[in-house]
Amino acid sequence: MSQTIKSAIVGTGFIGPAHLEALRRIPNVEVVALCEVTQELAEAKAKQLGIPHAYTFDEMLKQPEIDVVHICTPNFLHYSQAKAVLEAEKHVICEKPLAVKIDEAEELVKIASATGLVNAVHFNLRYYPMVRQMKTMREKGELGEVYSVMGSYLQDWLYLNTDYNWRLEPDKSGDSRAIADIGSHLLDITEYVTGLKITEVMADFSTVHKTRLKPLKAIETYSGKMLSMEDYAEVPINTEDHATVLLRFDNGSKGSVTVSQVAAGRKNRLNIEISGSKSNFEFNSERPNELWIGKREKANEQLMKDPALFHPEASALISFPGGHNEGFPDTSKQMFKEVYAAVAAGKQPENPSFPTFASGLRELIIGERIVESNKKQAWVKI
Repeated sequence: MSQTIKSAIVGTGFIGPAHLEALRRIPNVEVVALCEVTQELAEAKAKQLGIPHAYTFDEMLKQPEIDVVHICTPNFLHYSQAKAVLEAEKHVICEKPLAVKIDEAEELVKIASATGLVNAVHFNLRYYPMVRQMKTMREKGELGEVYSVMGSYLQDWLYLNTDYNWRLEPDKSGDSRAIADIGSHLLDITEYVTGLKITEVMADFSTVHKTRLKPLKAIETYSGKMLSMEDYAEVPINTEDHATVLLRFDNGSKGSVTVSQVAAGRKNRLNIEISGSKSNFEFNSERPNELWIGKREKANEQLMKDPALFHPEASALISFPGGHNEGFPDTSKQMFKEVYAAVAAGKQPENPSFPTFASGLRELIIGERIVESNKKQAWVKI
C-alpha cells in the first residue's frame, strides 16, 4: 500500500476501539473519522480516542475522502448501515452478525457482489496463526480424514443476574444470543479448518436467568459504586445463556459444540478438538500460541507458535519470532492487513482469503437453523 487509505469507525462500544487499535498498527491506513448516535457523543469519543473528525452516520457517508467504513454497532443496525455504505460506494467491514434476518443478509451479498466493493465480516478468530496452521496442516494431509469435531466457547460475563447488556434484548441483538454472539465464531472456525460443511443440526438451549436486573441508569455513572435494588428493573430474558448443538457434516462425520456465557472463570475460552485418521488437533484461544497434536503410535506433540516451524500460509499471520506471544488484538490486525490489501487493489478478490458477506450469510443461516432446531427439538437440515 503506497497510498494512505482513510477509514471511519461507526460505534464505540467494546469492539470499535479494538478495530481502531488494530488499524493503527497497519502502515498506510489512517482512521480519520468516528461516528456515534449524536454529534456531541461522536465529538467526545473522537477526542478521547484521538480521531480527527467526528460525525453522525449520515454525515460521514458524505465525506469523499473516506474509503472504508467499519461497522461496530449493535446487531440490529448492521443491515441498514452496511447497505448505506455500499450505496455510498465505500468499502465495508461489518461486525458479525451481518444482519439479524437471512433475507437482509442475502440482499447485502447481492449488493456487494454487484458493486465489486471490498466486503468483509469480522470473523477475526480465524486469524490466530494456529487456526490457519491447523487448516493448512489439514489441507496438506497431516490430519487425515476428519472423524469428529468437539468444540466449546465459554464465557462468564453474564454469569450473574445483575449482569446486563444490549445483547440480552432481542430487538437489538436478534432471536439468538450465545449462539449468534460467540457460537458463530466457533462454527465459522469449524468449517474453515475442516473444509467440511455442516448439513444438519440438533440444538438444545437453556436460559439460566429467566429474569435479569436491568440498571435504570448508565452503569458508567456508578463506576466503582454498588447499585441498590431500586436502581434496577426486573426484565424477562428469552434468549439462551447456554446451548449444546449436535452437528452432522457433509462427509458423514459428526460433531458437537457447547456455548455458554454463564461459565464461571471462563473469560473467553474457545476450544476446538478435531479428530482425524492421522492425528488429533486441539486449540484453545486462551492459550493461542500452542497446538496439541495427538498421536496413537508415537508420542503426542506440542507445537508452539514460531514462524520457522509453520507452513508459509500460516507464518504469514505471525509478526514476531517464536516465544513472543501474540493474541486476540493481533487477530484483527492480521485480518485487516488482508482486507486492506484488497482495498488497495480497488476491488473484492475473486477468491478472498478473508471472511466476506457471503461468510456472514452462511453463519446466519446455520444460526437460524439452530434456533429452529431448539424450538422443534428435532434435527434440522441446513
